[in-house]
Amino acid sequence: MIAERARCRRALRRFNSVGDVPRRELVRLWRDIVNDQRPLPPPGATAEEDEAQFADDPEVCSPIFIDFGTNVKVGKGVFINVNCVIIDTCLVTIGARTLIAPNLSIYSGTHPTNPELRDGMKGPEMGKEVHIGEDVWVGGDVKILPGVRVGKGATLGAGAVVTKVQCKKPSEAGELHADQELG
Repeated sequence: MIAERARCRRALRRFNSVGDVPRRELVRLWRDIVNDQRPLPPPGATAEEDEAQFADDPEVCSPIFIDFGTNVKVGKGVFINVNCVIIDTCLVTIGARTLIAPNLSIYSGTHPTNPELRDGMKGPEMGKEVHIGEDVWVGGDVKILPGVRVGKGATLGAGAVVTKVQCKKPSEAGELHADQELG
């Protein structure tokens, strides 16, 4: 795990410091973060044709911060705005066409609440998977805690601290504000 975290940190430094580059390079750098080994397609004949080849790849704005990268799976057409933090101790999935506003924090990792068990850096790290469905809109400054499953089509209002959400079909989707749970 230590080596994987170090690999991800190196990839994040490259991504977060790259500046203004073509979409192809951003996709390559993103794939490096999440350890996606798929080869890029051959360059398009024009800049527009080349960029069109990556329409389904997520658009990720820097800076972004991720713990390991290998436990993050992002669907087609996802948009992730600036300052996203993903603690991917366990699997974190983000469904296709999901839109994420600035300052989202996803925590799949946790530690014991008993300080004797927690034992600082020597204690155990635990966690639960986090799954965000397709077509979800996540407002700014949202925090998603371990074990959460956000259903397809849900809207999480700005400032929400999401401890548990389950809505299984679009007709059940609703808006979640900081003081509410949708379930």
